[in-house]
Amino acid sequence: MGGGGRGRAGAAGMRLPAGVRERVAAVHCGAALPERLRLYDGWADRYEEDVAALEYRAPHLAAASLAFAFPAPPAGARLLDVACGTGLVARELHRRGFRCLHGVDGSEGMLERARSTGLYRQLRRCVVGREPLPAPAGGFLCLTTRSNPSNLRYKAELEAALAELERQGAWQKVLAQEVERWERATSEEESTQGTGYISGVVYIYQKCPVPPLEEG
Repeated sequence: MGGGGRGRAGAAGMRLPAGVRERVAAVHCGAALPERLRLYDGWADRYEEDVAALEYRAPHLAAASLAFAFPAPPAGARLLDVACGTGLVARELHRRGFRCLHGVDGSEGMLERARSTGLYRQLRRCVVGREPLPAPAGGFLCLTTRSNPSNLRYKAELEAALAELERQGAWQKVLAQEVERWERATSEEESTQGTGYISGVVYIYQKCPVPPLEEG
């Protein structure tokens, strides 16, 4: 009985338009970074429509996690939205009162869409793990990623880069929240235990203050 229920859930979760499945599969296929960024550039115009079909929850979850980290009024909080995409997280943060938003992404096509929102103080092209993150002084770092099989290599690389930032004393972890129903799966192989969804993680880090130079 239980197994059959999971199968039905999985089938329902993957009942997506063929175009959505194809575009998502293309960017998640584990291609080399230059090709993956090119695919994201081409996806930018359809991205928000497609992730809506996927029931993509990361923007809401990231904003909720950041709001939890800021019990005080958030208007002056300096935040860096890493891999900001088209600005979906910024919209959620803006609704919650955050105004000092900075963003980075590796795809210029995605950044163009993010610029059109008018919600960011600054946007820069930056590839996580390959280039230093241009975080505002005293700011918070917000990242999200998927935990499905095809993304595990990238997730491991991301977490290694974050661990190195911690080791260097540049960032301090605030939370890493695992989420089961992150978005709808595009195939049975990607589905988490037959649920029809994949899981993901929200990471919140705080930039550590630079210690003052000792005199003499």
